Amino acid sequence: MKLKTVIALALLMLNFGWAGAQGQAQLPKPQLRVATFPDLDRAAKAAAALWAQRHPGIELKIVSMQYADHHMAMTTALATGSGLPDVMAIDLRFIGKFAASGGFIDLNQAPYNAGMMAGDYVRYALIQGQSRKGAQLAMPADIGPGTLLYRKDILDKAGVSEAEITRDWASYLAAGKKIKAATGALLMADAADLRDIALRQGLKDGEGIYFDASGRVLVESERFRRAFELGLAARQAGLDAHASAWSNDWAAGFKQGRIATQMMGAWLVGHLKNWLAPDTAGLWRSAPLPGGVQAAYGGSFYAIPKKAKYKDAAWDFIRLMTADKAVQINSLRVLDSYPALLAAHQDPLMDEPIAFLGGQVARQMWRETAARVPATPVSPFDVLATTIIRDEFEKVVTRGKDIATALKDARELIERRTRRRPGRDA
Repeated sequence: MKLKTVIALALLMLNFGWAGAQGQAQLPKPQLRVATFPDLDRAAKAAAALWAQRHPGIELKIVSMQYADHHMAMTTALATGSGLPDVMAIDLRFIGKFAASGGFIDLNQAPYNAGMMAGDYVRYALIQGQSRKGAQLAMPADIGPGTLLYRKDILDKAGVSEAEITRDWASYLAAGKKIKAATGALLMADAADLRDIALRQGLKDGEGIYFDASGRVLVESERFRRAFELGLAARQAGLDAHASAWSNDWAAGFKQGRIATQMMGAWLVGHLKNWLAPDTAGLWRSAPLPGGVQAAYGGSFYAIPKKAKYKDAAWDFIRLMTADKAVQINSLRVLDSYPALLAAHQDPLMDEPIAFLGGQVARQMWRETAARVPATPVSPFDVLATTIIRDEFEKVVTRGKDIATALKDARELIERRTRRRPGRDA
């Protein structure tokens, strides 16, 4: 072989090797795709640097869409099997519906073995992430212990004490009349809020809100009748602003001091502080729900779709966000979201005063509430039942429909709709 040919071949091989090395150097990192929504996306972004330290070879791609858009997109992705992320964030409202899709990994199975971590989380939240057959389809990241937030300045002006608004429902409504007469402020944003909390009164472990363990519809029970009666009483007394949650009127009521109390998850404190009514800092306080009701409002979860590309990395991310105490505490600082991890409940941060609540040490009370909330299983049809109950309640308070008739109609419609749309469950 001629010397020129040998040199040419050597140069070609050298260039090929160099180009190959360059090509390898330019190959993108594996990308873990996390689909989430505000404000939960802020928790993932806050943990991104820690993820990069622990997994330098895997890029974290956080894809965030608005709450409704995210859950709609994930509903479509689960139905079609395409466009699925590696990790899916899910709000409590959609857990039952998504669980019925059959599209998620049972995290109790190897190699995840989430069952070994069961004692690490708030019990009711862990059960909310399970299917009716006990598959652990989602892990809880944060919870919403129910609380009654109230404007102390408005109550003081009306001469109303915290005991009056928490003793029982009758006392709560009577206090609302005093508040309105003395200040012009309304007791609540929407009578539907009272209905929603009251229909959770008296629930025990294993009892669903709308369905029992066999799937029987419960909405004609005394529990629902009483909840409708209380909501109607609030509306007839003129104690609510007719402002549904997350509407412009709802937000304006807080900003303008026209709403004296709000029953919701403890996380609402963060929303009030950060964007709903920041100028009202120091005026709010947190109290137990009226009548000793132990209820939760909302919560966030993470799940792994069966068609996820990087399942092992997805599980590492979920453990980082839900089982790492430092991350859970940082999420509390960043989002004011209450942690689902029990170890985080013992952190000194729980004993710190909250400036927005006038220095109140409210997290201790939320911790006690979280420990007492009954473990209520979710159903694939909870969203449907919620919508139907809401519509029937509106007919009661705006058109004068008889409560017994409304609940009967609700039961029949729920039964008819659930028969037509059977849910699959893992």
